Amino acid sequence: MGLPLAKMLLAEGVAVKGSTTSADRLPLLRDAGVDGFQLKIASEGIEGGIEGFLRETELLIVDFPPGLRRNPQLDYSGAIGKLADAIEASGVRKVIFVSSISVYEETESFPIYTEDTEPNATSASGKEIVSAEKMLLENSIFNTTIIRFGGLIGAGRQPVKYLAGRSGLANPLGPVNLIHLKDCLQVIQKVLENDLFGEVYNAVYPLNPPREKYYTEKAREAGLELPQFDHSHPSKGKIISASKVMRELGVEFQQAI
Repeated sequence: MGLPLAKMLLAEGVAVKGSTTSADRLPLLRDAGVDGFQLKIASEGIEGGIEGFLRETELLIVDFPPGLRRNPQLDYSGAIGKLADAIEASGVRKVIFVSSISVYEETESFPIYTEDTEPNATSASGKEIVSAEKMLLENSIFNTTIIRFGGLIGAGRQPVKYLAGRSGLANPLGPVNLIHLKDCLQVIQKVLENDLFGEVYNAVYPLNPPREKYYTEKAREAGLELPQFDHSHPSKGKIISASKVMRELGVEFQQAI
């Protein structure tokens, strides 16, 4: 989502800096008009020119995942803590933290979660994100808005590609909670336009079909082998309410999932 977001802001006349962990991607940022920096943020510290990256910056958008699937030992909240220290030392006073609906647990009752619901994640990744959110929200030096996005689709990204032809898939009746890239950008744009900080928003397309129905239809549309779901165990899931972004930000979801 980072590069499309940068391009949207550049089109609006905003000067944009961007970070990447890979030197190979710096030319891609430069060609797009982004002032690129190579940074690696970890609990042990930050590698790269973080001071220059944050210098003369009004707003920081933090969007990098925990990465715990590949490396369960990573200390994501510790990395966010190091970043928070760097933000405090800079002149940045507004932060948007791109979070995830994984802060909410899936259960057999398919609960409906709003921003008033206390995060109840039990997974290691979800717990780390909850800790990171809390750390940023409670910081008194800068103001943070949290945006908890659903599963990202669009720009060639469609989860059915990874499910096609697989068997024994769990939670066939569990509701999907997805959002198109264009609507992710719209939500961030609305936060910026309305200068809303110190807030928490859930952002998910407001229709939640069952996983089996949705992914079977998407596989058929794409001409892919149909996924096979396991009905031998009760389905778990959750429904994420996007009523706050529609009500307070005036978001009208443009892209059906």
